[in-house]
Amino acid sequence: MATNKFFKSLLLTLTIAITSFGFGVQESSAYPVFAQQNYSNPRAANGKLACANCHLNQKAIEIEAPQAVLPNSIFEIEIKVPYDTSLQQIGANGKKADLNVGGILILPEGFKLAPKNQISAEVKAKNKGVFISPYSTEFDNILVVGPIAGKKHQELIFPVIAPDPEKNSDIKYLTYPFHAGGNRGRGQVYPTGDKSNVNVFGAGQAGQITEITVSEKGESNVAITASNGKTSSQTIPNGLSLIIKKGDVVKADEALNADPNVGGFGQEDSEIVLQNPIRIVGYLAFCLSILVTQITLVLKKKQFEKVQAA
Repeated sequence: MATNKFFKSLLLTLTIAITSFGFGVQESSAYPVFAQQNYSNPRAANGKLACANCHLNQKAIEIEAPQAVLPNSIFEIEIKVPYDTSLQQIGANGKKADLNVGGILILPEGFKLAPKNQISAEVKAKNKGVFISPYSTEFDNILVVGPIAGKKHQELIFPVIAPDPEKNSDIKYLTYPFHAGGNRGRGQVYPTGDKSNVNVFGAGQAGQITEITVSEKGESNVAITASNGKTSSQTIPNGLSLIIKKGDVVKADEALNADPNVGGFGQEDSEIVLQNPIRIVGYLAFCLSILVTQITLVLKKKQFEKVQAA
């Protein structure tokens, strides 16, 4: 456990350092390390990924992976996180910022991130500025990445090495399921359970908007007076666009600002076959035997026809 905590702390430090010094990621609370600190396993019993607890909006992702792989081979799984790059999100400081992306890949046990010295130069070039890491020391088959600049990295490439059943008796030649998740933009809920500013804030009570003031920090303070004369006020974070004005009558929980969320999280499941090389050789031998048999039958038929003709 102590090693696990040290690993997570080190990962958080590295993630923040990388974000600060190289990859232009702006104002994000979408760090996968937050999930790492709060969930020992990011996939719940019902299949839901932990990322969806903070990123409430749903948006599709795509997975590209080989249908089958050989033992000890290096292959790529690609998670595509498409979105309109002209869109901007509200940063934690209330200012507009480009969207970030992140991803999680839950591989079958035994599959893990490929060693750097075995990754092709082409993949290394595509993944320049991308830091992929295991979810924890306990789950090295779960890989996470992000947040990174979405404009440059809408396709997240995970180089993976397949296990070898000849070296690990727990691994079998089977079809294995794997799971992937991808996110663009900031979340609506912090790990503490508090709302972020990427939300629609509703009226605390029904009544009339009697006053709207803006603080030095840019926050909007909305005063609502109910029919019984009771006045309540609530603060709308900086950067959000109000859709109400003084004198409007609102219902309880009615939206006071436009929805600022332009991102979303998506997850997909797929399968991959760990193929036995002997099966492939056997299949090729079977196909060759059928081909030879067919040719032999044709030749025999031709020979029989010649004998009959004579």
